[in-house]
Amino acid sequence: MKNLRIMGSGELRVLNHILFEYKKFNLWESSIILGYRGSITHGTYLKGGKFDDKDIMGIAIAPMDYYLGLQNFEQFERLPSETDPWDIVIYEFKKYINLLIKSNPNVLALLWLPKKFYLKVSPLGQLLIDNRNLFVSKQAYHSFSGYAYSQLHKMTPEKVTGRMGDKRKELVSKFGYDVKNASHLIRLLKMGIEFLVEGELFIERKDANQLIEIKRGEWKLNKVLKLADNLFAQCKDAYIHSALPAKPDIESINLLAHQIMKSYFIS
Repeated sequence: MKNLRIMGSGELRVLNHILFEYKKFNLWESSIILGYRGSITHGTYLKGGKFDDKDIMGIAIAPMDYYLGLQNFEQFERLPSETDPWDIVIYEFKKYINLLIKSNPNVLALLWLPKKFYLKVSPLGQLLIDNRNLFVSKQAYHSFSGYAYSQLHKMTPEKVTGRMGDKRKELVSKFGYDVKNASHLIRLLKMGIEFLVEGELFIERKDANQLIEIKRGEWKLNKVLKLADNLFAQCKDAYIHSALPAKPDIESINLLAHQIMKSYFIS
């Protein structure tokens, strides 16, 4: 990648330190998968305060007491700041599986990363990756197109509110629309089409240069909207003609989840 060096030992120590701040249990040790997500993996990362954070996603299995007693863990989340780029979310294993069943685009991506973007994959994490096709279904149309519509809804100037961060407001003020949302919109639609046709998620984008152009504000809003309209139509057509199963194989997923949880606590 031209714009970013993949995490070195220094940054890995920073990530370890951040996870160590979670005092309830050892998040690093409990994680079966940790990896990059977002622009770093898509090849669209842009350095500079107006653009991208460093996004990490993971899956953790909490200590047994959390499943047998009253303690609860759903996810660990750490948001970036003006001076700290780390945006980290680590899901509890069963919550992650349920998001996979719903074809959530963000969580699906963690199972299709090129190897260089993984920071940790335990044997049980690899077992989940090896069985990722259990989560492949036409249901992805509704999640990918739904997320894309959300990005479309948020990218126009009328949607700038007090809840939007200053950096995003500045982008809208400069370009007339939220260029980051626009880039996400186009990427989600293309990935959704590919998934419905081929049953694969292509994370590292061959169209990265086009997505970067949009993110940098080099496209007029009308040009983005025209392409989006075309891609929404293609996505619906891909759904209609897709050979993928209608829904994920819940019975097989349940057996896999049981195997992973049982192996984690017995080993």
